[in-house]
Amino acid sequence: MSTTLTPSPIDSPVAAVAARPASHRSRRRRRAGGSGGLAAVIIAAPGVLVFLVFAWIPIGRAVMMAFQETNFVADPAWVGWSNFSYVLADPLLWTALRNTAWFTVLTLALGIPLPLFLAVYMAELRRRRGWFTVLAYIPTVIPPVAAILLWRTFLDPSATGTFNEIAGWFGAGPFLWLNSPEWAMPIIALYATWAGAGSTVIIYLAGIAGVRAELYEAAELDGASIWQRVWHVTLPQMRGIILVIVLLQLIGAMQLFTEPFVFTGGGPNNATVTVLMLIYRYAFEQSDYGSATALSVLLALLLAVVSAVYALVTRKAASS
Repeated sequence: MSTTLTPSPIDSPVAAVAARPASHRSRRRRRAGGSGGLAAVIIAAPGVLVFLVFAWIPIGRAVMMAFQETNFVADPAWVGWSNFSYVLADPLLWTALRNTAWFTVLTLALGIPLPLFLAVYMAELRRRRGWFTVLAYIPTVIPPVAAILLWRTFLDPSATGTFNEIAGWFGAGPFLWLNSPEWAMPIIALYATWAGAGSTVIIYLAGIAGVRAELYEAAELDGASIWQRVWHVTLPQMRGIILVIVLLQLIGAMQLFTEPFVFTGGGPNNATVTVLMLIYRYAFEQSDYGSATALSVLLALLLAVVSAVYALVTRKAASS
């Protein structure tokens, strides 16, 4: 009769480790956690230092400058809330706020559904999807000033202007385009949508690619059309991405500067003056850096409040 020797639990390496005192294991975990935490601090320290030097210190100096009168030559003088009072009493501020709000509404109305429609259309293509993706992204890689100057040529208000010639094919025009207070801001919003739609389309395409294929297969088995699949499958699955895109476009639209500055210089009749253009005028046309920084601080606070309210509203909508 043969007997089989079975190792006792303490002879097993795993059991031996498990049999060690709990205090010994906890001390090892604490040492590992401590060294890992120190390594994380060492790795993160350079990035935090750079961010502190190039972000938070300038922000702190800007906030301080908002309460001073300075021209960067003489010593600054403390003026308290005078810069804020001057800015808030400027009638052009409310014109700039109204123009900025109008541009924001226009870009959200155009810049959210149009790229989403293009992304859905390109996602359904079976062939040459890459070519359409390249064509959609080309406006993004064109330098903004060069693209704006090209559009200004197309928007020549004379009858021989490119857009007016196209309108003439349909018996319309010629239009004043950028020389019209009513048309100037919508044209700028149309250009901004054209220039920024490519990157948004790429993001939407990545989001659509991440939707599980079995959801589309189930919808097709139920006889859903393409738009029903988009409405009931694509949009709910991409809700987080769409909410982030809306927030980014909202913040970007409220910081509009380059387009009206190059297109119209704020005209005609201040129809395209924005908050950032007003900051530019304070600083570089009037050399009133205190008022410029005061308005910058007010704009930053406005953006912070808008972002917080948006996050609160969307979080409640997502949880309901």
